[in-house]
Amino acid sequence: MNISHSTIVAKAADVTARATPVSVARRVSSLSDRTIAWLFIAPAISLLLAINIFPLIWAIYLSFTNYRANRPNAPVQGVGLSNYQRVLTDPDIWQAMQTTAHFVFWTIVLQTVIGFTLAYLIDRKFRGHAFWTTIILIPMMLSPAVVGNFWRFLYEPQIGLFAYAVSWLSGIPTSDIRMLGDVSLAPWAIIIVDTWMWTPYVMLICLAGLRSIPDYIYEAAEVDRASAWRQFWSITVPMALPFIMLAVLFRGIENFKMFDMVTLLTGGGPGSVTEVASITLKRAAFESWATGRASAFAIVLFVAVFGLANIYVKALNKVKQR
Repeated sequence: MNISHSTIVAKAADVTARATPVSVARRVSSLSDRTIAWLFIAPAISLLLAINIFPLIWAIYLSFTNYRANRPNAPVQGVGLSNYQRVLTDPDIWQAMQTTAHFVFWTIVLQTVIGFTLAYLIDRKFRGHAFWTTIILIPMMLSPAVVGNFWRFLYEPQIGLFAYAVSWLSGIPTSDIRMLGDVSLAPWAIIIVDTWMWTPYVMLICLAGLRSIPDYIYEAAEVDRASAWRQFWSITVPMALPFIMLAVLFRGIENFKMFDMVTLLTGGGPGSVTEVASITLKRAAFESWATGRASAFAIVLFVAVFGLANIYVKALNKVKQR
């Protein structure tokens, strides 16, 4: 005996309606659809507020105190803006911010250029493009812990394949290629790893932008005898630009918070040449146990990222409205 899905749903609804008390049914029937919707999403919103908003408010409070997490029973005293003053005048923190800016700039430039190039090539839909797309996406699917340990092995000067490849191309002895131990090479070692891992992410966003361009625009350009180069700069780039800017926004925010990859590869060394802002924040909070000062530093980073992101989003909206 075949019973349709709609029949089963109708019977279940009828049973539920019969089991609902009359008083409850009257109250529900008197509520508007908007009120019912809020009743359903209220638990999720409350959970998000508890997870996100409360820690932010607590961090703001701690940033004005001398609280130390390793002395929870010590009296907490307000220190006003002294934590912020110390953060904004600390040369080590400014050095960490410069290092972070260096990482953010070069990773975004490389990932955007390589990612858009790969997306443009894959959009040509050559033979086997689906297979190569899957291969390109593999780095993005790996855990940062796996990627960090994998590249740390590749960077080994004695047994690493990276050192052997560079030695074969340049003739430099492998013992002299110390990507993670050299002051000038260590920052670029991390940039290479981050670019290798997250370029596929940028490629996917750029590919979505290229696939969204209607074919009739290119057909009209061909009727007007526009060259392929002219079509690229007059149609492809302008119409894919909002997607490119969106990828830059996402990767810029994530790279500004870079922590795991640097920790796994160099730990901030050699010296402090690769110590980004997140590692400085971690050391202040969990090594020096200056919780109040670390909270002030976290708020400064939050305001910086939030402010720059807002300015960038306004520019993105202007580009989308053109």
